[in-house]
Amino acid sequence: MANLEARYRDPTAQNPYKATTSGGSGVCMMSTTWRDGQHPSFINFISSFLSANSFRLNFVPIAPDFIFNCGGLSVAFIFVTNLDCKCISPMFSRVQKLKGQFAHLYVVVVLPTKEQNELFVHSYFKYGMELGKPTFVPVEDSEMGFEKIVKIALSRGVCKRQDVITKLKAERKQSVQAMDVFLRVLTSIPGIENHDANALNQVMGSIEAIAKASKEYILQNTDLSADKAEIISRFFRDPNFYMSPKINRSEKQVI
Repeated sequence: MANLEARYRDPTAQNPYKATTSGGSGVCMMSTTWRDGQHPSFINFISSFLSANSFRLNFVPIAPDFIFNCGGLSVAFIFVTNLDCKCISPMFSRVQKLKGQFAHLYVVVVLPTKEQNELFVHSYFKYGMELGKPTFVPVEDSEMGFEKIVKIALSRGVCKRQDVITKLKAERKQSVQAMDVFLRVLTSIPGIENHDANALNQVMGSIEAIAKASKEYILQNTDLSADKAEIISRFFRDPNFYMSPKINRSEKQVI
């Protein structure tokens, strides 16, 4: 995970609306409506913080305040920087609407005073919120709130990548196991060796396809001999053939 830089508490750049373009960690989309309601110095702090952590910042007319695309996962955020009685009802209405649209939604609320904290707690239960649906993150100031947002986005992105890697490993393991079974079945046929089984797998890909293939088809599409093609064809079609006793080729006859 990228090291989160927090050295931009006093941003000094003159252009607060310059989007970052690095994008190594992912993409951050900021709502233009939310941006226009914030102090320019805070927008500059966000831009600098994202740039330091290799995120590309885009300003977009979106419903949430932020959407992070990180590690193949989209995480949405509502970021309330100034909680008061007027914004309580609209905030919870947005939460109810957006939680049905985004599988990963977080609500970060700045609560610097005791009064704001009490207002939030009272309103949380008044509007019938369920714990964790979505997750609310109270913070003491706006800069801390945005740092939390980036940490959450990065953490979810790392988890997503780990899930993908785990899934790929599981699929690879299943593929190897399936190939092992394939080879065991085909090499149990008298005269058929690993090279023959691999050739059949490359052309047909499954036991079912091989069982349906004719001798002529096998000869035309593989390098197997006519005798081996005949054996395979008979093995899957002639019960008297595949049910008859077989001599293990690896054993020597003892006289």
